[in-house]
Amino acid sequence: MKITKPRLALITGILCISIFPILVKLKLTPGLISAFYRMFFAVTLLLPYVIITRNFKLPKPKFLLLATLCGVLFSSDVAVWNIAIQESSATQASLLTNLSPVWVGVGSFFFLKIKPAVNFWIGTLVSLFGMITLVGFSFFMELNFDKAFLFAVLSGILYSIYLLVSKNVLSEVDVLSFMTISLLASSIYLGVLCYSLGEPFNGFTNTGWFVLVLQAVICQLCAWLSISYATQHMRATRVSLSLLSQAIITSILAWLFLNEQITLQMVLGGIILLFGIRITFYDKTISLRRLFSKD
Repeated sequence: MKITKPRLALITGILCISIFPILVKLKLTPGLISAFYRMFFAVTLLLPYVIITRNFKLPKPKFLLLATLCGVLFSSDVAVWNIAIQESSATQASLLTNLSPVWVGVGSFFFLKIKPAVNFWIGTLVSLFGMITLVGFSFFMELNFDKAFLFAVLSGILYSIYLLVSKNVLSEVDVLSFMTISLLASSIYLGVLCYSLGEPFNGFTNTGWFVLVLQAVICQLCAWLSISYATQHMRATRVSLSLLSQAIITSILAWLFLNEQITLQMVLGGIILLFGIRITFYDKTISLRRLFSKD
């Protein structure tokens, strides 16, 4: 598989967002306010740059509204995901959120001109099986179909809608302009939400503030500028499925920095998951017989 610029950008973006769960686990700030400052600091850094360099181009009204919608969708995804984590577990919420490739595939089939290939559906099934193996089969026997469960599923749906809408916008709007509009909308939306819910906007330690800035620079700007570029040049289905590999990188980082255990089952699940992602990058339509043949 040739590493093109969009694929390299996607890999970079995945590496950057993989750091985020580690920073959140430090619990230096509340989850929802952390999401707000992630957007707010990111747009505070990006806006002067695009203005000074004149890289911001106001899109047509239609795409301006769609870019704003992307900001609201992304913010809603983060907010709902945080609620799901607070009322259940990070594992359950993350797993159900990562069903987004399925929703992206369904949405692409009905709303995009480029339909998901057979490779995508095969790769999706293999990757989901890998994720189940990674988490553990017994975990699924303990799922509670409560509000937290529904919110986690909703998070994945919101994220998939965001990817599909952003794919449409990025066909007409450059990445920097799109990110600026989206981040402005995200900051305003999350700011109002946090204020309404009485979230604290200050009183954090110096380390807490540093982590918030780190999230904005690495997990938001670097990550989503890279992922948006990849989305602009690649299929939304491939991007969404590739983002599943974040779970593997996060597990490794958690093992290195948080002393979390990595089992043989997790390693096997990670290999299966990556194999499923690899299937989606075959240029030609494949069959299961051809996939496992020795030729």
